[in-house]
Parts: sequence; C-alpha cells; structure tokens
Amino acid sequence: MPKHCLIFLSLFTAAMGAAPRMPAEGAFERVFPERFGRWNAVSSPIKIKSDEGRAQVFVESGLKDWLAEDYSDGTQKVRVIVRQFRDPSGAYEAYTAEFGLNMHPSTVGGPSAIDQERLLLLLGNLILEVRPPQNPTTDELQQLAAMVRKHSDQTPLPPIRTYLPSGFSDGTQRYALGPAALQNALNSLKHEEFTNLVNEAGFSSGAEAMIAEYRNGKDSAGLLLIEYPTPQLAEQHLRHLEQALSPAAKQAGTTIEREASLLSLVLKPSSSAYGDSLRSALNYETEVTWHEPKHTITDPPWVTILARIFLVTGLFMVVAVVLGVAFGGVRVVAKVFFPGKVFDRPEQMDILQLGLSGKRIDSRDFY
Repeated sequence: MPKHCLIFLSLFTAAMGAAPRMPAEGAFERVFPERFGRWNAVSSPIKIKSDEGRAQVFVESGLKDWLAEDYSDGTQKVRVIVRQFRDPSGAYEAYTAEFGLNMHPSTVGGPSAIDQERLLLLLGNLILEVRPPQNPTTDELQQLAAMVRKHSDQTPLPPIRTYLPSGFSDGTQRYALGPAALQNALNSLKHEEFTNLVNEAGFSSGAEAMIAEYRNGKDSAGLLLIEYPTPQLAEQHLRHLEQALSPAAKQAGTTIEREASLLSLVLKPSSSAYGDSLRSALNYETEVTWHEPKHTITDPPWVTILARIFLVTGLFMVVAVVLGVAFGGVRVVAKVFFPGKVFDRPEQMDILQLGLSGKRIDSRDFY
C-alpha cells in the first residue's frame, strides 16, 4: 500500500477517535414535542434525580433517564415529565409504585391514573406525567400521548396483571419484579406484617408478583399473586412462604394455595367465604395438551396382504425347486456321461489320513 494512503488512514482513524460523541440523553430529549395543542415548550428538558424513597424501586425497574419540560399557552403553565425504563415490564412496576390510593383511571385512554395533582400515563417503556392535569384538555393530552408513544418500546405488559379479579380498589394494584417493589407495595397498602414474605418470594428465580386490595361492603381482603417460571418452583416457594407466615397472620385467615405456576395469598380476609370467592374469581387457567403425530392409513386391506404373501412365498418355492433341480441335474448328467472327468476326479482329490493302518484310502470308495 502506498505510504500516503497509510498516512491518510492513520489521520482518519485518529480523527474519528477524537470526535466528540453525542450525549446519551440527546436522543431521549426528542421525546418532548415542541408543541401540542395550544401548548408551546418554554424551556429545554431538564434532568431530574429520583428521591431516596423511590430510588430503590426505580433502580430495580431499570430507570435509564428522567427529564422534565415546561409548556405554556400564554397564561397557564404545565410541566411534562417523562421517565424512560429498560423495558415495559420495568416501566409498569414503577408506574404502579407511583399510584396514590386516591388515583383513578383517566379518560385519556390506555393504562392511566389521575388525581388532583398529576396524570400518569404508561406508554410502553415510558411513563408520562403531567402536572397539573386540569389545564390541558383531554384532546390535547391524547395528542401529547400519541407523540410520546412513537418513541416508546411497545413490548406487551406482564400477563400477571390480567389475573387479578375485577373489582379491586382503584390505586391499590401494584406490580413487583423484585423485592424492593413488593416491599414498597406492602408498606403502601398497610400490610407491613407481611414484609417477611419478601425474602421468600423467590424473585431471584424469576418470580413476578401482583397485589391489590378488595372491598365489597363490609367484606375486605388483600390478594397477592406470585407467578413462577415452572410449577416446581411454585411448589418449592409455597413451602417457604407457609413457614414464613406468622401465627398471627394465619389466625387472621391468611391462606396460600397453588395452581400450576401461580401462588395466590389472600391477606387478612374479613371472612373465609370472601377469601374463597376472590380466589375462585382469578382469571388464570391452565391447560395441558398433548400433540400426537397424525398420519393417514395407506395400508391395503388384509385380504390383499395375505394374497400377496402366499403369491410371493409360492414364487420363492418354485424358484428354489428349479435351482435345486438344475444344480443336482447338472452333476448327475456330468457323472453319467463324463465319469471322473468333470466332477470327482481321483487324481485331484486329496484326503487327510491319520495313518492308523497301512492301507491307503482310495477316494473312489466314497462314490
């Protein structure tokens, strides 16, 4: 290679290595639109740090970035906050951890929760938060959600969230991928006496948990679901959880049951009948199927098979007889017409003898 080419390649490589890289948050900043509805951005996105109370849950959920931007319509302001997580499951864990007990589903659509202070929208692996939610209209919020959703990962959410029976109290549903989120959920739902179950839940084995509170008149109960990758793991952790339950919890009616890979824990039901009704209303079904190979019968009728067997056997017998007669007949004819010339020639026959007598054996004595 010419010397000037080598010099050019060296300089090009050094220039590429020294070139400044775009910051990672630069791509994430494009999640915020310049305008939605009558609202215009009035500042650049700013980075937000998580507070200590939720830091462990966000780390467990895989928080990657957290930015906020202010918008104005000339008279009012609204703050838009977006959190980015590694996948929708982590975002769903953080989304439910943000619930307040007074939050209700919104009219914006999709997984959402709203109260007087903020609106939460789950958009794939992004959580969109609007403060205060009263200033923008529903159409403007839907327009903003559609713009942000284009930058999200739309992998399906965890199926365990659909196992909960309907009728739970709004804002009490919590999803946990790990011990930090389950610990936070039990504390926020006033079930601190069950926090010793966190270490026995088996999150290191790939478990997922879902919890919610139910109230129906005077009846109430908490329902904790834990799903495992296999029924064997579920059975193993069932024993551990039963041992971890305190006598007071068992006295209060808390029970654990397993169905395939799912454990259901009814926490402090007001009555055993109400707890049983919750467990029987689970949206969880298992089905074992056996896929046997299929084939079409192509064998001929048995009468045809027997006829072919007899035919082939008879043909084989005829061939054997013909070959036997031919082989024996040739030898006989040769002996009759050419005695001692074709077969059984004495001068070419050699017989092993023990020599026990002096008489020599004559090969012609055998024929």
